[in-house]
Amino acid sequence: MARGGGGRAREEEEELKGAKRGYREALSEGNREEEARWANVIGDIHKRRGEYVEALRWLRIDYEVTVKHLPQRHLIESCQSLGEVYLRLARFSDALTYQKKHLELAKDSNNLVEQQRASTQLGRTYHEIFLGSENDHSAMRNAKKYFESAMELVKILRKNASSEKSSYLKELIDAYNNLGMLELELENFEEAERLLLDGLKICDEEEVNQYDDARTRLHHNLGNVYTALRKWKTAGDHIEKDIKICKQIRHLQGEAKGFINLGELHSQIQKYEQAELCYNKALGIIKDLEDEDALVDQIHQNIETVRKAAEVLEELKKDEQKLKKLVRDTSRARETSNERKLLLEQHALLDDLIEKARMISSWHKHKEFSKGKKRVTIELCDKEKQSDALLSIGESYQKLRNFSKALKWYTKSWDIYQSIGNLEGQALAKVNIGNALDSLGDWEDALKAFEEGYRIAVEGDLPNVQLSALENMQYSNTVRFDNKIKANDGHGANTYSEEPDDNVILSSLVHRSRSSSNIKASKTHSTPKNVDRLCQMDEGTREVISKACGTQSGRKRVRMVISDDEADENPEIDQSKKILSSRTDRLSTSEHIAHGANNRNQDNLQPTEPRDAHSNYTPCPAEESICSFKSSSPIGHGNDGQEIGASSGGKASASKPAASGSKVCSPASYSQPQGQNAVGLQSTDANHHFLAFRIGEHLVYLDANACIYEAAFSIDSLKVEVACVYNLQILDEKSSKGLFPIIGELKCCGNVLDGAESTNYIGQLASEEKCIDVVIDDWVPKRLMKLYIDFCAKLSEVPNKKLLIKLYNLEVSEDEIILSDCGLQDLSITPFLDALRSHKTIAMLDLSHNMLGNQTIERLQDIFASSSQTYGGLTLDLHCNRFGPTALFQICECAVMIKRLEVLNLAGNRLTDGCSSYLFTILQKCKALYSLDVEQCSITSRTVQKMADAIDEGSVLSHLSIGKNNPISSNTMLNLLSKLASLKRFSQLSLTGIKLNKLMVDKLCSLARSMCATGFLLGGTSIGPGGTIKLTEALSSTSQELLRLDLSNCGVTTPELSQICTNLSQINILDLNLGGNSINLEGCDTVGAILANPQCSLRSLTLDRCNLGLAGITRIIQALAGNDQLEELRMAENTNLSLERTLHFDEDMQDVSTSTERKHGNNAETSDNIAPGNVDLENMVVADSEDEAANEDRRAASGASRSCASSCQRNSYSGCEVIQELAEALVFAKQLKVLDLSRNGLSEEGIQSLYTAWASGERGDGIARKHVSKEVVHFSVDGMSCCGLKPCCRRDLQM
Repeated sequence: MARGGGGRAREEEEELKGAKRGYREALSEGNREEEARWANVIGDIHKRRGEYVEALRWLRIDYEVTVKHLPQRHLIESCQSLGEVYLRLARFSDALTYQKKHLELAKDSNNLVEQQRASTQLGRTYHEIFLGSENDHSAMRNAKKYFESAMELVKILRKNASSEKSSYLKELIDAYNNLGMLELELENFEEAERLLLDGLKICDEEEVNQYDDARTRLHHNLGNVYTALRKWKTAGDHIEKDIKICKQIRHLQGEAKGFINLGELHSQIQKYEQAELCYNKALGIIKDLEDEDALVDQIHQNIETVRKAAEVLEELKKDEQKLKKLVRDTSRARETSNERKLLLEQHALLDDLIEKARMISSWHKHKEFSKGKKRVTIELCDKEKQSDALLSIGESYQKLRNFSKALKWYTKSWDIYQSIGNLEGQALAKVNIGNALDSLGDWEDALKAFEEGYRIAVEGDLPNVQLSALENMQYSNTVRFDNKIKANDGHGANTYSEEPDDNVILSSLVHRSRSSSNIKASKTHSTPKNVDRLCQMDEGTREVISKACGTQSGRKRVRMVISDDEADENPEIDQSKKILSSRTDRLSTSEHIAHGANNRNQDNLQPTEPRDAHSNYTPCPAEESICSFKSSSPIGHGNDGQEIGASSGGKASASKPAASGSKVCSPASYSQPQGQNAVGLQSTDANHHFLAFRIGEHLVYLDANACIYEAAFSIDSLKVEVACVYNLQILDEKSSKGLFPIIGELKCCGNVLDGAESTNYIGQLASEEKCIDVVIDDWVPKRLMKLYIDFCAKLSEVPNKKLLIKLYNLEVSEDEIILSDCGLQDLSITPFLDALRSHKTIAMLDLSHNMLGNQTIERLQDIFASSSQTYGGLTLDLHCNRFGPTALFQICECAVMIKRLEVLNLAGNRLTDGCSSYLFTILQKCKALYSLDVEQCSITSRTVQKMADAIDEGSVLSHLSIGKNNPISSNTMLNLLSKLASLKRFSQLSLTGIKLNKLMVDKLCSLARSMCATGFLLGGTSIGPGGTIKLTEALSSTSQELLRLDLSNCGVTTPELSQICTNLSQINILDLNLGGNSINLEGCDTVGAILANPQCSLRSLTLDRCNLGLAGITRIIQALAGNDQLEELRMAENTNLSLERTLHFDEDMQDVSTSTERKHGNNAETSDNIAPGNVDLENMVVADSEDEAANEDRRAASGASRSCASSCQRNSYSGCEVIQELAEALVFAKQLKVLDLSRNGLSEEGIQSLYTAWASGERGDGIARKHVSKEVVHFSVDGMSCCGLKPCCRRDLQM
């Protein structure tokens, strides 16, 4: 538990007092069932607090009362709880006793749910035994047996589940995770990868929230798998996802351990500075947690390790330079008496370098030095040293996971050892050949090689090699061939075993010697000089590095932290963790339960149990698939950061269980939100501070990022967030009636927050844990919002945060439902559709930019068909979803929708020509339909012709969008335009992206003359300058008032621009888009003339990608000095300044690329500041060559680098004068409220100067804002969105 979380401690104390009070009352009344239940609750509270001995005492009371006075079925929960606590105390024998009793009782009652839970718990106990030993292979076998049993049981449960929703999903995912983790322990990396990826695949298929705790376990173990496979980038991606999820769900231990693993990854590729930064990051997170001494000590040890490793790396670099000098000296001493002496010195130095490379796991360097040693030994004509070198090269390739080449070099080494009769070398080579064959999947030949190595070692009386060969033989027999009798020959029985196959024991487990133990140390350091050199190394450094790296190749990794599921709620760490603190284990479902899975006591396997309406908003969405605790705490699932995870409101009682399978709800009153809005859990990460809000007697917490909109502080967003979270977290009379607060003033330290505060100031409030007082102006009923929350509770779903905020929108009525971009899918929208059915009245429904499919349309048809609202206009906006053609069939079959439909937006759905008959029906039967949008729906001429056939003169259609659909033939388009010309009300047409020929343009001009046009969207139609002139002349010939005219990417050029602008000046246009046309600097004055015209009505102008240059941008803005209409001006990507700089840079870099390559060629693993995610770590490979003389020559070559001074001069760009002119122009363009200057190569100083000018004067009633990032330069004012609203969703100027 985070320090400073005193509120939570007090809350737990109150909970404990209430439970003891209940126990005393039950004891006095003689109510044995209540007595046992309360004893279990008290035991569980102590367990959550890490007080395991006290927990054990109360759970024993529960068990004894249950055995003496209650039916046997009540023992299931008691045995499960006792088994859990004994496991946390590392009392494995006792744990197994109760867990097996739990399984036996579950089988007797034919309870598959409890069988699955008991099997998982038994699996994790045997897994703990396996991790804590090096000679108990039977524990691994039993762990695998029970994990596989749990997998089979959960599959049966899912198959038998009657619910439509995916049941027992978490248990299935955890089963894959547990088995994958076990395969990872056994170094079966490909099988582990397959199982873990299967788990992720299920997460994706079942739409599991991206920030669910089940995913973090999978990503954690996958990070370890790919680290072992040396796929650095992939490993880094998974570790970073693990960290991101842990950060999102406020799991500090998991986040810290993720950083430790990331540090280990950096350490593996010799990026020691980055590794130390990661470890310090982990230390900064973990230091705020109590009783994490073991983990803190481990981090300090890791930091010491990387510092020592960095020292070794520096020594290696220095020795490498000495080697180069020695090579040059040897070259000059050829055919002299000094040559052999220098070659022996080279050999000694290479031995030293090989050992240092091995110590820091720099296997590319290890291979390079080993091959250098091979060349030297060939010149020395020493067969034994040569075979040692070949063995060392084989080791390099084994560690680099190039097993076929490892086998090649090991075999070459074996051949030479055999030729000279060296038994030790032969035995070692055979064992290593066995390792390579095993890694290649040739298990039978591998076993034969191990047996041959053992035979030779016995013949040569080599006990160490005998032991190595025996260990590998046992591994092959037990893991590869499951031959337990042969592996167990001569060994004793398992202390913990009661299973038929628990009698298997190994003297030395799966801990195979695949590292330097299989290399002839006595041979590789045969030269006295080399031994002396190694002795000169700091003894502490050698000890630390050897301790940290010595076991990396085996089953256990000393520095890789792997258990990551101690949840944030755990007040005290598991005492058994101190007992087992020297162990490093991988993250499994078992780990997440055994080490601090705490206030998550639920029964996930009873989805049909009733729940309290607010009990499923969880503190920390990490779940125990094996728990059946009698006490219960509120549990739920976090969802993607879009769903609000809050704690229970505290109104639960013993009669209203908060989690299924529990006997009682917490007697304490919870008011502290957790999870995403966690109380008392202040993140050490600057991006995840929490703001505290005091509303009356209650406190609610929000992530400070919730109030950041377009990189600026938004007071309105903050108020909405506070209102929504308050209603979820606080149960009172008003919220129960569906009343939601209207937030008035927000005060902090006596000052009212007015929205002018900087993001830094808000971050400071959060970091200082300042409390913000909230004034509620009024309460507003939000019936649909209340219905949605209630149905979420009923279906055990967590409310979608974005959806709640949309429903809270105070600017629209309850009949206008706008749920755009809420991340909704067919399953996750279910509670809302249920609420909609009860709500009944709908005037507008916007479900755009989600991931909805035909199933949702079927549900909507049922809702409208059962509705009593049979008249009144209906707007249905479904654009950018996953609807198919049959979705329109549902609309056609619903009489209510046919009668009411006025606006239908289907853009961005893959309808294809399969929807043609349905669109025909809709256009014919929907007599009220005036707007239809089928842009980018993959339709062709066939469907457009059907639409044209359906249109008759009596149609009220006025808006039609068919753009971005191809191919559409000329005849079809002419027919459609002719039909549209016959309509009396038609006014707006979008043909974006459809190539128009001369006949089409002429017909379009005819249509423009005949109708009262309000909008033409012709972007990307390539009508050319002539077509544009014709169209603008047609529009200017009548009194047109256009809302929008889009002529972007139409091929307009500077010579014709003057005539086009003359025509445009005669039309009243609100929104004009000329982007993508070659206006150039020469055309700026022409455009400026329109803007300077007093009659100009433009409110929005887009000139993106018009090649204006900074000078042209300046002229356009200067023309606005007298313009009082234009509010939005977008001029992104109008200068190739950044391109020119890049070209100059590339040109200059060619001058120095050769020397740079030479500089980096000798240090491929340490030359760059590599961080997983920004380089291709997987391709860090040194080419293999048996004869590297040519490479050595290239590395030895040197040359003077060319001076870069001239390039610096060429790259210097002074735009001070232009920036100054532009800034002055901005001061006078006071009516502008949005300005987009993105991707124009502006420097930070230039942007700041422009923003200073932007903010210097008054711009309406709003406060000046800026949104600046890597490729974004937006200036705006309050109330104007610079980039948050998608163009297709703009309703102010929407077609």
